[in-house]
Amino acid sequence: MAAAQPKAPVGAAAARRLARGCWSAFWDYETPKVIVVRNRRLGVVYRTVQLLILLYFVWYVFIVQKSYQDSETGPESSIITKVKGITTSEHKVWDVEEYVKPPEGGSIFSIITRIEVTPFQTLGICPESIRVHNATCHSDNDCVAGELDMLGNGLRTGRCVPYYHGASKTCEVSGWCPVEDGASVSQFLGTMAPNFTILIKNSIHYPKFQFSKGNIAGRKDDYLKHCTFDYVSDPYCPIFKLGFIVEQAGENFTELAHRGGVIGAIINWDCDLDLSASECNPKYSFRRLDPKHVPASSGYNFRFAKYYKINGTTTRTLIKAYGIRIDVIVHGQAGKFSLIPTIINLATALTSIGVGSFLCDWILLTFMNKNKVYSHKKFDKVCTPRRSTSSWPVTLALALGQAPPPPRHCSQAQPPSPLSGQEGQQGAKLGPAVWSPRPCPVSSLSEQMVDAPDQHAGLPTSRLAQQDSIPADPRGLAQL
Repeated sequence: MAAAQPKAPVGAAAARRLARGCWSAFWDYETPKVIVVRNRRLGVVYRTVQLLILLYFVWYVFIVQKSYQDSETGPESSIITKVKGITTSEHKVWDVEEYVKPPEGGSIFSIITRIEVTPFQTLGICPESIRVHNATCHSDNDCVAGELDMLGNGLRTGRCVPYYHGASKTCEVSGWCPVEDGASVSQFLGTMAPNFTILIKNSIHYPKFQFSKGNIAGRKDDYLKHCTFDYVSDPYCPIFKLGFIVEQAGENFTELAHRGGVIGAIINWDCDLDLSASECNPKYSFRRLDPKHVPASSGYNFRFAKYYKINGTTTRTLIKAYGIRIDVIVHGQAGKFSLIPTIINLATALTSIGVGSFLCDWILLTFMNKNKVYSHKKFDKVCTPRRSTSSWPVTLALALGQAPPPPRHCSQAQPPSPLSGQEGQQGAKLGPAVWSPRPCPVSSLSEQMVDAPDQHAGLPTSRLAQQDSIPADPRGLAQL
């Protein structure tokens, strides 16, 4: 007896059936079916969603964002600055060549408002600053000869010497003496500083649109020598007073001058090139850039020195400067009408309106009463007839429900109904009864009218089912 063949596992057979079903469903074609549901509440939701989407695209996308334009950000920019003014301190008069660093007139510059001066420094030995870590001592044993502290002021000699003032002692160092903390003198330059004038000359260029413009009025007279910036009367006179800039940044000038800080002068060029060039104007704003609320890093200062010789000895004056640093920053965006972004955003708007249909379909098939009735009317499955036809219009008409299907699928012989009276006798005389095929009901018209559930509440189920069985139009094939 031959050995029995092993049976395939049940799970493998189910997996193959599932795979065949997925592969067959992959090649199905789906087309929407139009159903009109007469329900006021659902209609209100549908039109409200459409209206909100339409308002969003019309007002925000096209009017506010101007998405119909092709845009370019980050213009090519050049900046030239110039500061004018004089001020005084306790000991001298300061002009622009002394208190502006660097003097080149670039987009970043500093205006000195307070200094701590350590004059007559020479190379020698002196006590280390008491602020340096491990600089205090009681004897020479506390100081290591040859030790170099990166945060100190020189190379330690190994001796413990008295400090510049008081009873404290610090380790002796070899370097520029006296050190900064031991002999510095503070001077305030901010008395006249609010009246300093700053010229900010800026020109921009948008290469995509070949558009260029500057922030200075094109006048041939001495306009710039007598004007000062004003948002209304003189928008093209970019001469600002330092006090005005600090005030616009929301800072106190005296406090800022003592501790220093960084102010950003921001020029924004937002240009709608669909309009005339005169409508493209710079907009100025000012704000503080450094973190003033962090005590460990608030303020702004830097050091520099002036060197000279006295009796053949190299001497320098060390200056620790506090000041207001100005950073000129240029932003901008230009836009001009373009057909491509207009078409893209219009297509997006028209597509997004379909969200209302999706939402209402979800409500209709999920939450409303008799949702199975709606689902039955919305989803139909139409199979292509297997019978070959002589021409493609017939096949297409069958698929669209415009012609009766082949007789072998739908027409079946029916037994003759019993006849009564004379009709029965006449039928017997005429011979065998002729059975006529019953017409095949075809569902899924191109558009159906479905009333709300409350309108069908009193109808029997057979009446609802009858709506899905509407005879095909015999003239459909002829019209096709």
